[in-house]
Formats: sequence, C-alpha cells, structure tokens
Amino acid sequence: MPATFTPAATASAGRAAAPDHIELKRVKAIFVGSIGNLVEWYDFYCYAAFSLYFASSFFPSSDPVAQSLSTAAIFALGFFIRPVGGLLFGYIGDRHGRRRALMLSVLLMCGGSLMIACSPTYASIGVGAPVLLLVARLLQGLSLGGEYGSSATYLSEMATSKHRGFYSSFQYVTLIGGQLTALVVLLVLQNFVLDAAQLKAWGWRIPFFIGAALAIVALIMRSDLPETQVFEKQRANNKDRMGGFKLLMQHPRECLIVIGLTMGGTLAFYVYTTYMQKFLKLSVGLTDGQTTAVSAATLVFAALLQPIYGALSDRIGRKPLLLSFAILGTIFTVPLLTAIRHAQGPWEAFGLIACAWLIVSGYTSINAVVKAELFPASIRATGVGVPYAIAVSVFGGSAEYIALWFKQQGMESGFYWYATAVIACSLLVYLLMRDTRKHSRIDAET
Repeated sequence: MPATFTPAATASAGRAAAPDHIELKRVKAIFVGSIGNLVEWYDFYCYAAFSLYFASSFFPSSDPVAQSLSTAAIFALGFFIRPVGGLLFGYIGDRHGRRRALMLSVLLMCGGSLMIACSPTYASIGVGAPVLLLVARLLQGLSLGGEYGSSATYLSEMATSKHRGFYSSFQYVTLIGGQLTALVVLLVLQNFVLDAAQLKAWGWRIPFFIGAALAIVALIMRSDLPETQVFEKQRANNKDRMGGFKLLMQHPRECLIVIGLTMGGTLAFYVYTTYMQKFLKLSVGLTDGQTTAVSAATLVFAALLQPIYGALSDRIGRKPLLLSFAILGTIFTVPLLTAIRHAQGPWEAFGLIACAWLIVSGYTSINAVVKAELFPASIRATGVGVPYAIAVSVFGGSAEYIALWFKQQGMESGFYWYATAVIACSLLVYLLMRDTRKHSRIDAET
C-alpha cells in the first residue's frame, strides 16, 4: 500500500528538518572560523620554526648566537604589538561585525607572510632587509592580536549554550594545529625535499609562500561566513555604542579578570610548546630528531584533549576546570619540569609532558569561552582581545627568554618556581570569579 502524507505530517517533517539545517550551518560556520585560526597560527609559528635557516640572510654575523638573538628579538616584537591588533580588530569586530574582523585579520597575515617570502636578503639591500622583516613580523603580530578576540567571540556566539564549551575549544585545537602544521612542513622539507644548504639558501621561503596561499583560501572561506545573531541583535538595538577603547574602560573588572586568568595559563602553554623544544634539546639532551618527534607527539595529544575538556565544562561548569589547572599547576609544575629535565629518553619525556597537558588543558580548552562570556556583545571582541594580548605579551612572549636567562645564570630551576608563582596568582583569580557558564553574558543576550 503506497505511503500517504497528510499536510500535518509534512509540516511536522519540515519543522524537524529546519533545526537540523540550522545546526549544520552552525557547525560549518564554526569549522570555517576555526580553520582560519589554524592558518594564522601556522603563519606566525613558521617564523620560529625556520628562523635558524633564514637568520644569516637578514643578520650577517660570524656569531650564530647573535643571529639567533636578532631573529628572536623580532619574534618578541610580534608579541608586543598584539595588544594594538586586539584593539584595532576588536573595534572592527564590535563595530562592523565579527565576520569582517576575521576576514581582515587573515588578509593581513597573508600580507605579512608574503612579505617575508619575497624579502630580499641583507646581501642585496643591506639594512633594508631586516627592516622589511620587522615590518612583516609586526603585520603578523597585529593580525594575530586581532584574530584571538575575533575568533573567540565568533565561536562563542555561534555555538549554542548547551555546547559552547565544546565548540569554542576548537580555537585551541586549531591553534595547536597551526604549530603542528609548521612543524610538519619543516620535517618534510628537511627529510624529503631539500638538504640543509638549500634550506638555508632559499628553501626557507617555501613555508611562507604556503602560508600566504593558505591565508587566501581561508579568506575566501571566511567571506561566506554568516554573522552571529547576537551581534546583529545588539547592533540593531544599540548601533551607536558598539566597540572602542572608551567603552572598554567601562569594564575594568572584566579586563582585570581576563589578564589574571590568562597570565598563568598562557605561561604554562608556552612552557610546554615553544620553550619545550629548546628545553628538550639543551637541558634534557635529546637529539634534534627526538626533540621534533616528542614535540609533535605531545602537540597531537594536547589537541585531542581540548574538545574533551570543553565538553566537560558544558556539564560541570568552567570554574572547576580552571581551578583544577591552577591547583595542580601550582603543586606539580616544579616536580614535572624537574622530572622532564632528568628524563631517560624520548618516551619518558613524552609521558611526562603528556601529564603536564592533562593539567594545562583545564585552561587552554575553555579560556576563550570564559572571556567571551564575561563581556556584553557591544564590546566583546575588544574585551576578549586586548587584555588577553597584554597578558600574552608580558607572560607568554617572555617565557622563553626568562627561562633561558635562569639557565644562563646557572639557576634553571628558578624558572620552575617563577612559573609556579604566576600560576598561583591565576589561582587567586579563579577562586574569586564567578562561573561564567552559570552567569554568561551571551546567554543573557539571546
């Protein structure tokens, strides 16, 4: 007997299909927003990954250490310009839309990477070469400073309340993925494509060309992103009071909370990512190949943890995860770094760093959504981006230099205690702040 469809049944099916279609569009938008974040972080970390190869092209010197210090100084400047990027793109995101800020930030990153890829060397134009490198790096720093606040805001607003922690955790999945991608490109070029002499002569330009091309792809993908309903509603009701430094200053408590909750987490993040590569080689004594393998494996492990912790925060709240990170980080940072320092081989080093990531992921997985839930839509992108960029510039960007300074002074363990103290300061902030899952400004606006 053929099936029959009544008008009521057809309408019911239509209503059932509509939420599925909306959810599919939401997931697609979150995916595209996250992928753009991966591209930007890939471009930013290519500089660190390939600096050993291009340092002599821009800073001629008979002393390799002097070359490394010169490239490292420019790397640091890329961090210190990030608050300006947070303010600039935060204003664009709060005033003109999250999508526009996301598009402009990836476009600026494309320009910075392309400039590095095409820059003439010191032998060709003299001092103009490092100047061009500095300008390119500043463009990348501006871009990344704007990317964090814009993407954190977009992902948090686009996600539903029930799964906001899970979806926003993909910001750090892609952030780590960008670092991992830069590492993979380095490994492929080193082992399968070019020899060391070719990499030093011209091969170091390849990853920056790749990054510029990927940024264009991300730009095209982001151009089709829908704007968030939270932003559209806020702009319709309050168009003349959207974004800007003056409006940000009306939320001093929230800004201080962002700085306080970020300082310990960002320091821990950079300890177990960028600094850990040097730590494994200089202090643990692993070979270059072992260092790269352990770094890559721990980054994969860390990326897998993020959505698990994000989903957990949707069930038990954000504050318990932050507290677990800070309490365990305060107790175990010194023992863990000491144990890694005396690790017997790469497998033991991997296991210990994996233990560290079980702690640090309590912060990394949810820090973006916590910050977004603190601010109203009118100032959310700026409120997330600017104080975060300040904290990262001071505590994240300086982590490697402070660690190496302690090592140079013969007091390497002093850095372990410094990291512990900074995490303990964040613990005080977590104890005093409210759980943003229960008191979310995003939920209040929807």
